[in-house]
Amino acid sequence: MTVRRFHVEGIVQGVGFRPFVYRTAAALGLDGWVANVNGHVEGEVAGPPRAIEEFAARLRTGAPALARVRRVQLTGGVQQSAYGHGFQVRLSGPGRAGTASREIPPDAAICDACLRELRDPRDRRHRYPFINCTDCGPRATIIEDLPYDRVRTTMRRFPLCRQCAAEYAAPANRRFHAEPVACPACGPQLTWQELRGEEALRAAVKTVEAGGIVALKGMGGYQLVCDAGDPQAVAELRRRKGRPAKPFAVMVRDTGTAARLARISAGERQALTSPERPVVLLARRRWHGPAPLAREVHPGLTHVGLFLPTTGLHHLLIDELARPLVVTSGNLSDEPIAVDDAEARRTLAGVADGFLTHDRPIRSRYDDSVVQFTGRTRITVRRARGLAPAPLPLAVREPVAGVGAQLKHTFTLAADGRAHIGPHTGDLADLATHDAFVASYDHLKQLTAIEPKVLAHDLHPGYLSTQWAEVQALRRIPVQHHHAHVAACAAEHGVRGRFVGVAYDGLGLGDDGTLWGGEILVADLSGYRRVGRFATAPLPGGDAAVRHPSRTALGQLLGGEMLGSPRPYPWLSQHFTERLDPAETAAVRAMVTRDVNCPRASSAGRLFDTVAALLGLADRVSYEGEAAVLLEAAAGGEHAVPLPHRIVRVHGLWVYDPAPTLVGLLERQLGGEPVARLAAAFHLTLAIVTADLVSRAVAEGAPRTVCLGGGCFVNRRLLTEVKRRLHAQGMRVLVGGHVPVGDGGISYGQAAVAAARLAGEE
Repeated sequence: MTVRRFHVEGIVQGVGFRPFVYRTAAALGLDGWVANVNGHVEGEVAGPPRAIEEFAARLRTGAPALARVRRVQLTGGVQQSAYGHGFQVRLSGPGRAGTASREIPPDAAICDACLRELRDPRDRRHRYPFINCTDCGPRATIIEDLPYDRVRTTMRRFPLCRQCAAEYAAPANRRFHAEPVACPACGPQLTWQELRGEEALRAAVKTVEAGGIVALKGMGGYQLVCDAGDPQAVAELRRRKGRPAKPFAVMVRDTGTAARLARISAGERQALTSPERPVVLLARRRWHGPAPLAREVHPGLTHVGLFLPTTGLHHLLIDELARPLVVTSGNLSDEPIAVDDAEARRTLAGVADGFLTHDRPIRSRYDDSVVQFTGRTRITVRRARGLAPAPLPLAVREPVAGVGAQLKHTFTLAADGRAHIGPHTGDLADLATHDAFVASYDHLKQLTAIEPKVLAHDLHPGYLSTQWAEVQALRRIPVQHHHAHVAACAAEHGVRGRFVGVAYDGLGLGDDGTLWGGEILVADLSGYRRVGRFATAPLPGGDAAVRHPSRTALGQLLGGEMLGSPRPYPWLSQHFTERLDPAETAAVRAMVTRDVNCPRASSAGRLFDTVAALLGLADRVSYEGEAAVLLEAAAGGEHAVPLPHRIVRVHGLWVYDPAPTLVGLLERQLGGEPVARLAAAFHLTLAIVTADLVSRAVAEGAPRTVCLGGGCFVNRRLLTEVKRRLHAQGMRVLVGGHVPVGDGGISYGQAAVAAARLAGEE
């Protein structure tokens, strides 16, 4: 009998991998043992050599659905007769110091088998909200340390009852070594004030039916729930939460309900039903008769974010209510999602009419993930529950961390060829979100066993992430914001050489100390050269202009970079300026004329704001990107005739001068052209400009691989048209898929740049 040692790396804890190994060995008649060791799976297997090789092959190719096997290693090969008593699952061990970084399983939505049991009156877990098995349930949100065992999760305070213990120990059972396993007799309990179980659920249902708002303790944090078809309830949620316009996500019972609300492609359907259960942004159907969703859910937009229930509790709630529900983050606007019970009651007391909670603690906060599709291209808008912190490939040796930007903040820990993007924190704007970032960073660092030697951070000294990095006793590598954007795209797709990077977003600090945002770079992962940009324009009032697109538009009209184009703005834009407050217009004019608090920016995002304001779509906004979202929605499916554009050479750079575009826009607006057609024309023009800028860079020797990055490429119409035109020129066009295309992907790009620079030093 031959005995071999095996070692398996990847996401192999918390996904039913040990039971899978047990069943595989038993099926092949092999003896031995398996255990969780550190963050990996190890063991010994004894039997005929051919059977052992088949065992290793099956570990590589037949793993459970939630597992991600990265490496299976067999060592040894001695003859031994000590085995002969079958195969067993052993207690976990700590492993050896200095072992490779560890991989953490994300949470997984309730599986079909558990859902059937939840709805089966004969099953002992009938209507138990916290039902789970090895194929589903909480993972990252309850893990306190590795190896992954119940005693190192927040489930340790719930001792198994006799029946659950029997299932946990039975190799043929679906709950064999399912660490969060529980039942009504031994597991977490639902509460609403003094009510428990079914009575608590019924109280929450009655509150929603009466038009109220419920704070529900979900898998990764508290959520606020109300009737998505009740305009008064949704409006009241907006008022209490301080979220005037940003769209809400809607939970629907099943894909049939989703299809009645929105058009769903095959890829979108797959995403909706996947174990990750992200919010999927879908094209809303036109409804005839009473609207199933209140317009306040997604005011002025053509797309709606839908998702299917994630947990047994979600299913029970929506089964009882039999209607779509708004389910949004349990926080006040711009604050981190609440996870602690006392914290939730304190911060959400003025928002929720009641709390549907339970006694299973949440160790790590994970908001809902958000994805969308442009044709067959999947874009990650927010990487959080279900997706994070699963690792992504990255060419990295020495451990590094990217600490992210300011908006849509994430961080990334990277080592051993893998990068873990931490959960979405939100906008890193105050002490609460800063503390949430640091706590999440410290915990994920502990779980992954990655101790960074280098911190990569943004150039902007005002970002809290940069300020945090500056006080750490580690080597720091500053990374320019837009280089990080396009590097994230390149690294995700394994681009090792040079490429053309197109980075379109709101604002980021350039290496010349000015604000950038409409950039064409020739780059590799370690460095870049700026070859093109948008013309600059002042932002009157600095950050205030971001919240007031009308100010941005005035700055563009009054002080846009003079590149030789005629600017007959005064009479063309009279209808625009007449609707503004004369005092504010005069103040902005004075600021621009005297160059007081008017930083200049070459920003694509701010140009979207300008056009949205000129077309009367948004003078003021309540969230980043709102004006651009409204402009995309206004364009709809309109056919477009492009506006004029001009590209000039300035100090060795190709510069897009938007003056002819804006003049053409205003002239056609005065001629009576509909807003929808003008919005579509602007999108088309920007795509033409982008293809023109890229083609000029290629003509000067740049490669034909193009990496797109920045929040502007969440815009489906822009992305589709840019890709189409670049493909027509024979370009290879890449955009982030698993890595967020906006600022949520900055930290991954920073880590990629830092790793490349360190490799260049070797």
